[in-house]
Amino acid sequence: MNIGEAVKARILELCQERDITINKLSSLSGVTQSTVNNIVSGRNRSTTISTIKKLCDGLGITIEEFFHSELFKDLEQELK
Repeated sequence: MNIGEAVKARILELCQERDITINKLSSLSGVTQSTVNNIVSGRNRSTTISTIKKLCDGLGITIEEFFHSELFKDLEQELK
């Protein structure tokens, strides 16, 4: 798994835990619906930390909590 896939999976996991849709997350975070859709569809594989911070704010968590997941352990090397 690479970082883009891990971010996508984590966003979907957090939305499922909170029983909210991607559209609701967009509304809560102020991140455009198209941006969130691009992240979770895999079209955007290099999400900025600034965008992740906004999503975290919408979810009511810290960036540390976002990345505190098994999904981010043992990621593939990005430089190949």
